Amino acid sequence: MTPLWTLKTFIEATNGRPVGDMPSGITGISIDSRTAGEGDAFFAIKGDRFDGHDFVSAAVANGAAVLVVGEDKLPALGHIQAPMVVVEDVLEALRLLGEAARARSKAKIVAVTGSVGKTTTKGMLKHCLSAVGTTHAAVASFNNHWGVPLTLARMPADCRFGVFEIGMNHPGEITPLVKMVRPHVAIITTIAAAHLGNFKSLDEIAAAKAEIFLGVEPDGHAILNRDNEKFGVLQDAAVAAGVAHIHSFGESREADFRLERVQLHATCSCLTARIGDEDVAVKIGTPGRHVVENALAVLGAAYLVGADLAKIAGALADFRAEKGRGAQYRLKNGSGNFTLIDESYNANPASMRAAIALLGYATLGPNGRRIAVLGDMLELGRFSPKLHEELVEPLKKAKIDRVYLAGPEMKALEQALKSEIACEYRETTASLVPLVTKAVQAGDAIMVKSSLGIGFGAVVSALLDKFPAVPEADSGD
Repeated sequence: MTPLWTLKTFIEATNGRPVGDMPSGITGISIDSRTAGEGDAFFAIKGDRFDGHDFVSAAVANGAAVLVVGEDKLPALGHIQAPMVVVEDVLEALRLLGEAARARSKAKIVAVTGSVGKTTTKGMLKHCLSAVGTTHAAVASFNNHWGVPLTLARMPADCRFGVFEIGMNHPGEITPLVKMVRPHVAIITTIAAAHLGNFKSLDEIAAAKAEIFLGVEPDGHAILNRDNEKFGVLQDAAVAAGVAHIHSFGESREADFRLERVQLHATCSCLTARIGDEDVAVKIGTPGRHVVENALAVLGAAYLVGADLAKIAGALADFRAEKGRGAQYRLKNGSGNFTLIDESYNANPASMRAAIALLGYATLGPNGRRIAVLGDMLELGRFSPKLHEELVEPLKKAKIDRVYLAGPEMKALEQALKSEIACEYRETTASLVPLVTKAVQAGDAIMVKSSLGIGFGAVVSALLDKFPAVPEADSGD
């Protein structure tokens, strides 16, 4: 097996000092002692809550071949009998290793940011490009100051494509990350009121997202949402940053990667898109208008990196949403089944509206109801009450029958929903769970969504624990 890093290149890249009987090569990179594997280099990063140096013994027990530790911590690690690479700063060493991985790579690199849909778009790109060639991408939402260099450091030297997600909560956070990634193609999915509590306006959010252009390679590309109200702002920012080629996607007739026709269904979407000089017919294995928008950006990026569009379109047919990001389950309740849509990972006004619309397309069984289980959208600051209240109209438009709410911010929606839609409110997630599990019936479609900090994963877990999954061959009502 070819190592991910030879010992020589690893030490040179990290500016490290070897201590002990070193292995000839390193097969993986880890920052979590619980998941460190055989042959990994474990970077003992000091985080906000934990210091990796406290877990080096566990990393060794799980098979880590090398420990990357700070010089100042070395005296306290004298009892550890394992090879070490000693550095001044562990996180900086990881960043340097990531930069070295990018420097040696000949892969076409795509970077994704945006207020909504970046993780799904990243996952869709990884899934589709893997049908064309070896593709490396971030796992989960590894999109911050440690996730991006970790993903880079794990990138094999011989992969054909690399896909990176870049996130931010404040201005200035994207710039250092994208300058490490140096993408050939940069995608901004959309601009919406996410993290609005940390910004004065959508224009400020757009400016922060536009930092992604600062790392685009010479003769590189930007892909922007032509249907978003901040398209012009982003286009101007891309020009100012010197991006050579600027493209757009969307339903607008002016979009370069254009939606021509679409049919939205409960479990999939079928569309025709104009990509370059050809019409591409696509079936997406995950439903939702927002997923269609993401797929246009994916098709555009694939076209720009020279991928076979027929293979990309074929791969979209079996793309499935991830846990917490639209994954669907058919569960058995008595003599019938119901549908659970898991959107519990995160929420902001745009993604909440998209999830509610998705519930509106869900197929119901006899006497079935559309049930929305909604928790707080966080980081909206002074805009929070108004943005929660404004969910009334999307709920009415989607013909939602019942709404269950939890969290202090959702109190505003409860007040606004009075006499509009049957609603139950509880202050905490824990007190809402038994209401939901008791209320659901055969034929229903139930969607669970909130910001991660509200812990609505517990609602999903309770439903999955109480109701057995329906075998795929027996998924009808």
